[in-house]
Amino acid sequence: MSNIAGIFPRARIPYGVWGSSFFPAWQTSALAEVNIGQFAGEAMNRILGLRQVRADALDYLVIGSTIPWHWKFWNAPLVASCLGHRMPGFHMEQACATGLQAVFLGAAEIEGGSNTAVGVLTFDRTSDSPVGVFPERRAYQRTVPISDVWDNFGFDPATGNAMIATAGLAARKYGIDRREVDDITLCRYQQYFEGRESGFLDRILVPLEILNLQGRSMGWVDDDTGVRKLDPAALRAMRELDTCVTPGTQTHASDGMACLVVCDRDQVGALSPRPEIDIRLLAKTTFRTAPSMMPEAPALAVGKLLDDVGLTLDDVAVVKNHNPFAVNDAIFAKVHGFDWRRMNNNGCSLVWGHPQGPTLTRLLIEGLEEAVDLGGGYVLLFGCAAGDVGIASLLEVSEGGQAQ
Repeated sequence: MSNIAGIFPRARIPYGVWGSSFFPAWQTSALAEVNIGQFAGEAMNRILGLRQVRADALDYLVIGSTIPWHWKFWNAPLVASCLGHRMPGFHMEQACATGLQAVFLGAAEIEGGSNTAVGVLTFDRTSDSPVGVFPERRAYQRTVPISDVWDNFGFDPATGNAMIATAGLAARKYGIDRREVDDITLCRYQQYFEGRESGFLDRILVPLEILNLQGRSMGWVDDDTGVRKLDPAALRAMRELDTCVTPGTQTHASDGMACLVVCDRDQVGALSPRPEIDIRLLAKTTFRTAPSMMPEAPALAVGKLLDDVGLTLDDVAVVKNHNPFAVNDAIFAKVHGFDWRRMNNNGCSLVWGHPQGPTLTRLLIEGLEEAVDLGGGYVLLFGCAAGDVGIASLLEVSEGGQAQ
C-alpha cells in the first residue's frame, strides 16, 4: 500500500458490493412514472441481494438526491422501509457533486465509530421534475413558480447566466478549439460502446423491472436509453449554441440510481466476494472559481488535490470525471497537460446522461472496477457541483495489501 495515510484510515469500500441502474434519458422509460425514492430503495435491495449481502448487514444510510420527490420529507426512513430493514439515515445534496460527497460522508460515519457498515444510495429523476411555488414577500411578485430542473439549469444566481453559458465563457477563456471538442466527444462515445460491447459495464449496471401498484410490469430499465452512436459528419455540422457547445457535445438529462457500501476495514471479509482487494479513500477537496466558470473548477480542484497529496497525474492509474460538456475535458487537458484520450475509459456522463445525484457514484464504481482490472492503483474522480464549484477525490485500489 502507499504511504498516504488517507483521511479515513478505518473506512473501506468492499469490492463488488455496489451497482447502478441504467440511466434512461428524460421521459424515455417507465422510470419517469414512479416514485424515485421508492424505486431506488427497492433497487438497492435487489442489488444487495445479487451481491449476496443482506440489508440488515447495514446499520446506517447516507442518501443523496437533489430533485424533490413525493414523500421526500421522510427520506431515509422511507428508503429503509423499501430495503426491509429499520435503520437511521441522513440525506445530503450539492448538485452533481452529491454522488461523491455522499460516499465520503459514509466514510466519516465509519471513521468516527458511529457505524460499521453504511449503505450509500444516490438517485434522481429529472423526468417531469416538480414545479414549486415560493413566497417572496420582498418582491413585487409575491409568489414565484419554478420548475426545479430546467429553471435551475437556466439561471446561475451569481450572474444570471444559464449553465450552457458557463461552457462558452470557459471555452473562450482557454482558447478551446471546436474541432478538439468534437474529437473528444467522438472518443467518449467510442469508449462507452467499447465498454458495453466488452461486457465491462455488465458488472456494474443491473437491469431492473418497474411494477405498478398491482404488481404488473410497466417495463424494464435495462438500457441507457437515448444513447446513440454519433455520426462524425453530423456532429461537426451541428450549430454552436455557445462557443464550442453544440447539442452533440453536451450531456442530456436522465434518471437513475447507484449504490455502494462503506464499512469498517474489519467488516470487508464478511461483505466482499473478494476481500483481498483493498479500497481506501485517501483524499477529497473542493474548489470554487470565478462566477460562471464552472468547466474550469474541476480541473483546478484536481490541481489542489494532487498538491495536497504530493502526487502527479503520472502516478494515477484511472481518471474519471463528470463532464456535462466536452469543453470540461478540453480545459482539464489544457490545464494539466494531460492527454484526454487516457481518461473516461468505458464511459462517462457526457454520453450516458446527467441524473445529478447518482452521476458521480456510477462514475466511481466504474473507476474502481477499471483499477481492479489494471491490478490496482490510484483512482482520480472529479466533477462540477453547480455554478462554479469543483470537487475532486483520490482513492486507492490494491490487492493483497500491495499497491500496483
